[in-house]
Order: sequence, then structure tokens, then C-alpha cells
Amino acid sequence: MNPLTKRRENYSKWYNEIINKSKLAEFSGIRGFMIMKPYGYSIWEIIKKKLDKMLKETGHENVYFPSLIPKSSFSKEKEHTEIFSEGCAVVTHSKLMKNKEELIIDPESKLQEELVVRPTSESIIWRTYKNWIQSYRDLPILLNQWGNAIRWEMRTRLFIRTNEFLWQEGHTAHSTKTEAIEETKKILNIYTDFSEKFMAIPVLQGIKPYMDKFHGSDTTYCIEAIMQDGKALQIGTSHFLGQNFSKAFDVKFTNSCGKKEYVWSTSWGISTRFIGAIIMSHSDDNGLILPPKIAPIQIIIVPIYHNDEEYSKIDEFSIKILNILRKEKIRVKYDDRKIFTPGWKFYEYEMKGVPIRISVGKNEIKNEKLEIFRRDTYQKISISLIDLKKNIPQLLNKIQKNIYQKALDRTKKMTIKSDYYNDFKEKIRHVGGFILAHWDGNKNTAKKIQEDTEATIRFIPLSFEKEEGKCIYSGNNSFQRVVFSKSY
Repeated sequence: MNPLTKRRENYSKWYNEIINKSKLAEFSGIRGFMIMKPYGYSIWEIIKKKLDKMLKETGHENVYFPSLIPKSSFSKEKEHTEIFSEGCAVVTHSKLMKNKEELIIDPESKLQEELVVRPTSESIIWRTYKNWIQSYRDLPILLNQWGNAIRWEMRTRLFIRTNEFLWQEGHTAHSTKTEAIEETKKILNIYTDFSEKFMAIPVLQGIKPYMDKFHGSDTTYCIEAIMQDGKALQIGTSHFLGQNFSKAFDVKFTNSCGKKEYVWSTSWGISTRFIGAIIMSHSDDNGLILPPKIAPIQIIIVPIYHNDEEYSKIDEFSIKILNILRKEKIRVKYDDRKIFTPGWKFYEYEMKGVPIRISVGKNEIKNEKLEIFRRDTYQKISISLIDLKKNIPQLLNKIQKNIYQKALDRTKKMTIKSDYYNDFKEKIRHVGGFILAHWDGNKNTAKKIQEDTEATIRFIPLSFEKEEGKCIYSGNNSFQRVVFSKSY
């Protein structure tokens, strides 16, 4: 039971140790590719289930497209191809053959056209939409896909940046520009609600500067959060694609007036990066802290006994508690393994971030009162058995709100204005966070600031009023503040 590295000593090492010790994931042995262990994947399953419900309630339907894309289709939208081609995996042959005792690529199996392994699906989807869309009556199309993507990365970090990741990607088609923009903003708000209400991660909404928008889009909207080390993490994007892909793939429809025009479109997505955000937003020097709404185990029941006679009674009482909580649709586990001590179990479930621990011993049976341990505050409270059904759901809700409030307080504290470059550099170096400062709109200015401070323009905020001023670096006119930060 070696303690974790302290966050203040080595944040990156602390992060990796939490993932390892809480058994969320590990690297596979193939550089940059991640194995999600059962506990880590169960968090993703809950994320998927809850977000999927929100998307379906707004009219979106699930679909699945191939993960291999013909190179000719992938190359049609030029701006899109230019950026994504650098990180593409490509299939060139269809089979292997045996050469003596080793397998080699069969040179006779070379494909007539190379296939790109999906880094994102706009190209394969718009190739298909050309067949699906002829009239305004075929619109809108509101589709979502749960799948994976592969993008080769120079530097990898579990959950945050891996060569392969799990995600959802939405792809919609519309008859008007207004409707497509409304869709883009609707999804941004869904992501915001999901992040704040389920993940307990407060976010700021914004628009990416023109040089950092999704390649192939007109406008990229994003949500970003501040991690405990003061760095920003982008955890969701929603893109207004304009007519870029419909023009690239010649997807036109006949409008209600009988005229042909190009379709308007959006795409949007979140990924397993969300799990990295949970770890870095909420966890402490003793391990993972999970908000109850996305915790695979919301309550763990641990029996404490000294002999077989005590165990028999405690086991019966624990199962009674288990059944009461299960009837309330609470994700509860009873750990009755005899090969581990209660202390070992306490450590394990604290490391795993289980929101509530219930200890059951002979005193709990005698008094019909339970010792409740809160992972978020380390507080121990007593709840009578008769009040368990009523009080536990209330307590889980209280824990969820407390975890969110703590992250919100940090975000507010670390959202800072700066008007002078020396002050800006000092804040970036020693405080971090979201630094609201003026920018002259020139990408070379942004590049020089990044070279000097490692801070980038994360987004142009939607929630702050426009305010004229002077660029933090050049002194040129600026029409509003943007958000700078170091980031993952």
C-alpha cells in the first residue's frame, strides 16, 4: 500500500499512479495504444449510457459507419485532409503470407486503393449522404456514432491523448444555415449540461480562434475546464461545417421552391478524454474521487468481523443492506472476500474513488446504525437502518453537489484578467488557470506569446461581454478578451 506521489510534487506522476492503482487503464505495449480495464471501461459505459439518452431525447439516432475510408474520399475536403493526413494510419494490403517461419505482407495483395483508418468520419459519411439526400424532405439528418478513432500522436498520456480512443461523433445535415448553427449550439449546451450535472466539471464555452478551428469547419465551438494544476483541458467540441463537405462531395438538395442548393452541416464529439478530466478535476493525494452520478460503484459495503460466528450474522445483515439499496437503484457492491482484511479493502475503494463506504460490524447490528464514510470529505456519519432508504439518495446528491462546488470554486479563483504582459507572464508561470487578456487577432502574435510562455489561446469566450482594449503583447487594438492558458 505505497502512498501516491503528491500532486504538488509531480502532477504527471500522480495522475499516472492513480490510473494504475485504481485499475482504470494501462498502455498495451504498442506505443500509444491503451487498454481500458473493467473499472475504467465501466465509467465509460455510464458516460455513454447517460449522454446517449440526452442525445436521443433531442432527436438524434445512432448509426455505425466503417472504420476504413477510401483515400479518394478522405482527400476531397482539402483543408480537412491537410491536417488529418499527418496522423493517419493507412491500410495498403489485404493479407499476410508465410515466408519460411515468419509472416510477411503478401506483395500480391496490394489494394487498388489505400484505405485510411478513421481519424474522424466526415468524409465517409458525406460520401454516403450524397446517396441519401435529394430533397428538403430528406432533411434534417441527425445521426450519432459511438465508436473509435485512430490518430498517431507524438506524445501520449492515458485517456488524454492516445493513438486510439473511444468517442461519439455526431454528423448532421440541414436545409438552412440557421438550423445548422442552432444544432451546433444545442450540442454545445448538451455537452455543458452533461459535464456539469453528471461529471461535476464546470466548463466555459467558447469559439476557437480561426487558426485553431476544426479543419473543414466554418466555426468550432468548445467547452474547456481547468484542472487542479492550472492547465486547461478541452473536453468537447461542436463544429459548424457550413457547406464545406457538401460542396466537396457535391451533396445538393431541392429546396421547397424547387431550386438546388448545397446542404448545411455540423459535426461534434466527446471522447474517453472525459475520464482523464474526471481524474484531474476531482482526485486527491489518496486516489480517485468520482462523482456519484458516474461512479460504477456508488456504495461499497465492507464487513468487519473476528470469527466465523460474527461473520455469519454480519453477512446476513450486510445482505439486508445490499437489498435495500439495490431496490433504490443504487449501484452498490458487497465485498465479502475473506482473503483481504477490512483495512486493505478500505484502501482499495478509497483509491477507486467510491463515494460512500458502509462498514458493518457487531455494533452496527446491535444498534441498527451504520457508519458511513464519505470519500469526498473523509467525514464519518451514522445513519440508522430505518432511515437508510431515505437518507442515502440524499447523501449521494449532496456529495455530487459538493464535488461540483469545489471544482467551480477553483475555476472561479483561477479565471483571472490581465492587462500587462509582465503580469500575464507571471500569472501563467506561477498561477495558471484561464487568463482573460486582449489579443489583436493576429495569429503571429498568438504564436509569439506561445513561444514565450507556452500559453495558447484556448477560446473566445461566449459568456463574457465584449470589452475593447489593447493587445497584451502588441499593444494593437482588440475588440474583446480571449482566454489564454497552458493546456493538455
